[in-house]
Amino acid sequence: MKYNEIHDKATGLSYYTARHDSGAEILIYKDSGFKGGYAVFGTRYGSIDTDFRRDGQSDYLSVPPGIAHFLEHKLFESEDGGVFQKYAETGASANAYTSFDRTCYLFQCSDNFKKNFDILLDFVQKPYFTEENVEKEQGIIAQEIRMYDDSASWQVFFNLLRGMYQTHPVRIDIAGTVDSIAKIDDKILYECYNTFYNPGNMFIAVAGNVDVEETLAQIELSLNNGELKIENGELDRLAIDEPQEVGKSYIETKLPVAMPLMCFGIKLDVKGVMPLKSRVCGEMLLAVLAGKSSELQEGLFGKQLINDSFEAELFYGRDYACLIFSCESCDPAAAQREIKSAIVSVKQSGIDAADFQRIKRKRYGRLIMQYNDAEHIASRLVNCAMFGEELFGEQEILRGLTTDDVNEFLRGVDPGNSILSVVLPA
Repeated sequence: MKYNEIHDKATGLSYYTARHDSGAEILIYKDSGFKGGYAVFGTRYGSIDTDFRRDGQSDYLSVPPGIAHFLEHKLFESEDGGVFQKYAETGASANAYTSFDRTCYLFQCSDNFKKNFDILLDFVQKPYFTEENVEKEQGIIAQEIRMYDDSASWQVFFNLLRGMYQTHPVRIDIAGTVDSIAKIDDKILYECYNTFYNPGNMFIAVAGNVDVEETLAQIELSLNNGELKIENGELDRLAIDEPQEVGKSYIETKLPVAMPLMCFGIKLDVKGVMPLKSRVCGEMLLAVLAGKSSELQEGLFGKQLINDSFEAELFYGRDYACLIFSCESCDPAAAQREIKSAIVSVKQSGIDAADFQRIKRKRYGRLIMQYNDAEHIASRLVNCAMFGEELFGEQEILRGLTTDDVNEFLRGVDPGNSILSVVLPA
């Protein structure tokens, strides 16, 4: 299999990319200083992919929410035993996760990389769904959903999404609902598996002390002899017509918590996936505006409106993006007003140049330090595969980023188009 080396002159670092004949994208970061390796086998399939069709199909198929997460659970079960048992015998640490736009299966090991990698490549390509094991899993996942119903941090976040988004499926819990998963059967699982676990929709990311050519040969052998169904033509996801305005400006619920929890979200106008430069600008904005040393956070602390749980993040994906400020707060409404006021003030005055340069250097340093961690690298390689970007793209953008870039991003932030989600003590 042919591969390309992508080199960053500024740091001297390199990684390798290839594409299997089936369409699967492969990204490998080699560092002989690592002990062992970290690997991810993923698909561009998440909880928001509920309406789709393949070439040759005239109508969109609408499936119950929660199937991507359900599939993730079921793939760890095979006819010849559980996958975790196999990893226990090799000493590797294995896991998986489903998010709004992806499902990833992964492992980390200090030795026996090749054997562990074979296990990963094998089980993801071998679904085993029966009427009996699907029914059994429904009970397990229903219990998981009910558990999250009692999680205040989970509820305050998803209430925010439910209130902010009016039609986008990001407003639905990743695991679905107890009612929606009750509609899942083995036939629907195979339909979704054959649609989204198509090599052209999948990727493999590896970081560690590995041999690039040997790893590519191992992948090629597995995919050539594997059971992934190769579909011709494009996968068509139903376009989402999401209004620009938030659905609600306030939403609350009550749970047994000691102090109120809040999520304050500002909806951003985005179509498709927010470009990398915009995401870098958004994260820089939050670091300057609401970072540990910011006037906003110091003022909120001084007025005893927040504690050290305060966080600010840029939340984004396909056809959605927002700024989220979350924490425990004795007075969520007052904290919201302070955050809104700070944004309006910075929009008028512009980003402070000295703060910008200090935080820019700090973020660049942290970005470079991540190359000492195989898990961080693999995670970033997954993002590269998801969004069609290069591993070194973020640091290149950071090097040339200016206050004008961040101020331009800030002009698109409307603190009035927002929602406050609160969990109050029962």
